Amino acid sequence: MGMKSKVDLISASALTVTVVAVSATAPLTATATASPLAMAFWRNFLGFCALAPLLLLLRRHEVARVIRRERGLLRRGQWRPLVFSFLAALSLALHFAAFMTSTRLTSVAMSTALVATQPVWQALIAACQGVKAARTTWLGLSLAVVGTITATSIDVQAGGSALVGDLLALAGAVAQAGYTALGEKARADVSTPLYSVFTSMICGLALFAVCLLANIPLTGYDKDTQLALIGLLILPQILGLGALNFVLGRVPATLISVLLLLETPVAALIAWRLMGQGIDASTIPGLLLIIVGVTVVLTSNGKEKRPEPRKGRHRRSSRMGPERITYVTEPDPAGGHLPEQREPAHDHHADRSRESHWSAANLSHHGAGAFDTLRLRKAPPG
Repeated sequence: MGMKSKVDLISASALTVTVVAVSATAPLTATATASPLAMAFWRNFLGFCALAPLLLLLRRHEVARVIRRERGLLRRGQWRPLVFSFLAALSLALHFAAFMTSTRLTSVAMSTALVATQPVWQALIAACQGVKAARTTWLGLSLAVVGTITATSIDVQAGGSALVGDLLALAGAVAQAGYTALGEKARADVSTPLYSVFTSMICGLALFAVCLLANIPLTGYDKDTQLALIGLLILPQILGLGALNFVLGRVPATLISVLLLLETPVAALIAWRLMGQGIDASTIPGLLLIIVGVTVVLTSNGKEKRPEPRKGRHRRSSRMGPERITYVTEPDPAGGHLPEQREPAHDHHADRSRESHWSAANLSHHGAGAFDTLRLRKAPPG
């Protein structure tokens, strides 16, 4: 089913809700008085409680079979994706902790702009994995790097907490890129809803453990902090992700990814309105370069060339979602011989899935990966 070339009024309204709701994350975190780590825990835990039942409902029959051990959740072949899911969850926890802490140490505009460089780090990770990026991708990477250096130069010269906040925002972007990269490996054998529930649960437990070890209070907050937590649940977690999931399939993924970059100016506007926090004029050129650079990376989507799979015997992988072909060159663990099969026919659906790779990764916005891949990465039938 092809996507509409024009954005209808309902989709445009949903996109507006998505951008505004997601943009409230940094200002709401910055206005609260509780520890950012505690805010990160509650943001993840409340979101898990609100969305996990819905996600599990999408795979209720699969969950029932797993509980009855009909699918062998922990078969030998499924330990690997389980490990990748665990590592992805830890990366997500690091993203929340670093990003939400950065909102207290540097400006909201700087924090959101630097964490928005996640597609840049995602492209670099893919390049390290053998993906040949297009020239426009490298151009976008260069612009984003120059913009980052330009925007943070003042904080580098001054030092102090602002510089720490900038570095934490960048760490949050890298962690988010790591989450999506690890998720690509995990979801080769695990369906998206179960993967999302598992990683969200582990992420929450990791943040909870850190708060306990650091003796960070999780209760007894003032009214402003309580309202901020409710706002984080309703705006980015429910309205933002719900509207994002609605427009996927109705609006081109690349357009959504680019529009999400509006989070930086919208968040800065909200912070100015709520906190009276302005933007240093000297940082504006750098912030604009970051947005332009990331936009170039996003719009070079589909031009990357992935390495050809190694030829050899292949078999169907054991996974909890739809079956797909996995190529293997190692011998059968049982010591037998794998049946010879013909190479699968060229799959244009798979081509479109690969073309959506960057957009799918970029749409996992602040841990929202459960929704983007639900439609973009659906395995083709047959």
